[in-house]
Amino acid sequence: MDKEVLQNLINDDDLGLLAVKANNASAITSDERLISSFLEINNFIKNNKREPQLGAELQEHQLASRLKSIREEKEKVKLLINFDVYNLLNIEQKEIKSIKDILTDDDVGLFNSSDENIFNLKNVPTLKDKESAELIAHRKACKDFDKYESLFTECQNDLSNGKRKLIRFESDKQIKEKTFFVINGILLFIDEIGETHIDKYGKVDGRQRCIFENGTESEMLLRSLVKRLYENGHAVSERIGSAEDALLKNFNIISNGDKYTGYIYVLKSLSENPKIRPLENLYKIGFSTTPIEERIKNATNDPTYLMAPVKIITSFECYNFDPQKLEQLLHNFFGSACLNIDLYDQKNKRYIPREWFVAPLEVIENTVRLIINGGIVNFKYNPEKQEIILR
Repeated sequence: MDKEVLQNLINDDDLGLLAVKANNASAITSDERLISSFLEINNFIKNNKREPQLGAELQEHQLASRLKSIREEKEKVKLLINFDVYNLLNIEQKEIKSIKDILTDDDVGLFNSSDENIFNLKNVPTLKDKESAELIAHRKACKDFDKYESLFTECQNDLSNGKRKLIRFESDKQIKEKTFFVINGILLFIDEIGETHIDKYGKVDGRQRCIFENGTESEMLLRSLVKRLYENGHAVSERIGSAEDALLKNFNIISNGDKYTGYIYVLKSLSENPKIRPLENLYKIGFSTTPIEERIKNATNDPTYLMAPVKIITSFECYNFDPQKLEQLLHNFFGSACLNIDLYDQKNKRYIPREWFVAPLEVIENTVRLIINGGIVNFKYNPEKQEIILR
């Protein structure tokens, strides 16, 4: 093709298809992309009135991951500070220069000493500085763990049989006293929530007593607990279809249609017999359809009551429930701890009591609850340790 023909084609290009124009638009820079992505986070908060959370649906999770990444890099924070309309980047940046800095930054007490902590960390040095330690939620051995052990056992059992469920943690409003949560596979119980205050970011904070199923406890900050639950945690639902809950809810509120069937009572012996007096946690578990006070009037002359006065410790009124069956279940459950002693009545007749058992009162009460809610089939009594254990 000669030059003349080519020039004619160019001259006939009415639509300008062959025209080459300079590109005045520059490529989007990395800074512009960062600002654009941060504005997406602002837009999410504007529409949802909260920060995006890790573990949520994919798009929200991506925004939460992006925000976390931004907060961890000083240069990004510096670039975006003028676009931070929701004060998202006003996070204290702590410079880590030593092991002590790492320990001091442990806001949930991961490095506190204990035989077993919830993250299975061992042989980690503890912070000795008292002033810094006051800022940390220390986890330590729970001295009164025996009060909570049966609660954990029942909760684990409820989760196994479907009476409780693990549910998504969505809000700090889910954190209430006497509720269960799971962090990194470890069950925890919120026993008490202390005084709360508004922190410098405008959020509610305060300490709560958290009991862990491994026998430790911590006065963890609310914000720290919320953070851990969002990262790798779940809430535990209320108990579904709980006969025990129904019993407690309607305690002393009996309708006309309910049928009274009797008492289960627990007595303690006041005997001075040297074979009986030294025995700790010795109780009689019995059944009666008449007032207990009437039954025990003649205790000093009755081998059923060890030929000695007795003290009423507690009792359970039974409605719509066969107390004889409940008594039999209790006797079978504590059979291995039955008192083994020979007594003689006033006529020197030999008698072997069969309703006295060596077991702590709290264990007896928890056993009654396990029978009521049906969980008793999964447990047995250990007379050596004097505690309820899994079969």
